[in-house]
Amino acid sequence: MSQTLLERVEKALDTIRPYLEADGGNAKVVEVTEDGIAKVELLGACGSCPMSAMTLKAGIEQAIVNAVPEVNKVEAINMEEFES
Repeated sequence: MSQTLLERVEKALDTIRPYLEADGGNAKVVEVTEDGIAKVELLGACGSCPMSAMTLKAGIEQAIVNAVPEVNKVEAINMEEFES
């Protein structure tokens, strides 16, 4: 049985979830758009951390894009105040 795109993105996120949890945070996939954008919600400490932009790009996005080629970008739906 083949996995859905959303399931594959969740599985990729699972590979870095222990690192997020070690710092009191987490993330969940909210949706994957038709144009290849995975939208995630940063949870716990990750949702309020000023380093969340780096975590998103260097950790979460890298893990997802490398594992799921259909995804070309990851956006956090609750990180606007920290984006530059």
